[in-house]
Amino acid sequence: MTDVPNNNDARHEVTHPAELSPSASFSASRRAWVLGACAAAAALAFAGAGRSLSWIAPAFADTPADGGLDAFLALSQRLTGRTGFDAALGKRVYGALVKSDSQFTQNVAALNTWLQGHGGVPSDTVTQALQADQPALAKTVSAIMRAWYLGLVGEMPHVDVVAYEKALMFEPVKDVLTIPSYCRDVPFYWTKKPLSA
Repeated sequence: MTDVPNNNDARHEVTHPAELSPSASFSASRRAWVLGACAAAAALAFAGAGRSLSWIAPAFADTPADGGLDAFLALSQRLTGRTGFDAALGKRVYGALVKSDSQFTQNVAALNTWLQGHGGVPSDTVTQALQADQPALAKTVSAIMRAWYLGLVGEMPHVDVVAYEKALMFEPVKDVLTIPSYCRDVPFYWTKKPLSA
């Protein structure tokens, strides 16, 4: 144990509101105003979340109608909120997704059309809206997000690794974490239960 001196003579000062300086009351009122403004902004954001975001559609009116690479990249930009992607990685992700799902190009075209009429971002909002009515399109949204963020396409046991160091999951922490320089197995291999010896 450590010895801590007892100071029985310590006094606790209590400041009453009447004793506050004018600058302290100004600071408190400014703090209350900032908190009120933040609360109002949050309330407006949640109030608008339930409505259709059809006002977004004109900004994406030039999205290609087919399910090709350009339409896929436009859809990916809308779902991820990014302004662009690495061209080589985009081709690789698109090729792997087309290979893994025979309906992928049709689903990309259908998703672009659906988003122009309904709006909605981020991807979890779109997926939730599509889950009940069009589960195949919801599955395509999940596959696209998984490919960009985890760098994985397909389901076990046929999973293709299309990106590792360029996977978007590393973007938020790139200033504080170093991406591992090699992988001994497929990503997240350590989450599997080990085989019996």
